[in-house]
Amino acid sequence: MSTFEQVLAILGLAAVTVFTRGFFFISEREWPIPQWLREGLRHAPLAALVAIIAPSVLMDPQGQWLQTWQDARLPAVAVAVLWFFWRRDVLGTILSGTAVMLVLRVGLGW
Repeated sequence: MSTFEQVLAILGLAAVTVFTRGFFFISEREWPIPQWLREGLRHAPLAALVAIIAPSVLMDPQGQWLQTWQDARLPAVAVAVLWFFWRRDVLGTILSGTAVMLVLRVGLGW
């Protein structure tokens, strides 16, 4: 892409972002949302998180399924999930999973 095309793409994406995010602030009244849509949107963040995290944990960088259990990501996810259900603490979840992954990768060379 040329510099002009890159700038044009960035400006276009910025305009679309401002329009779509600001669209709901333009109206004077609140928009009615059907109950079925409200229920579906309640589960959207969890679905997005699973869609991002699951492939990252279960597949190697080449896009193949993990062939061995000796991968630091699996025990790290297990410890992070256990920590979350024990303490309901997001920061502790991140730190516990990261600590296990660090120990396994640096300490054991997984």
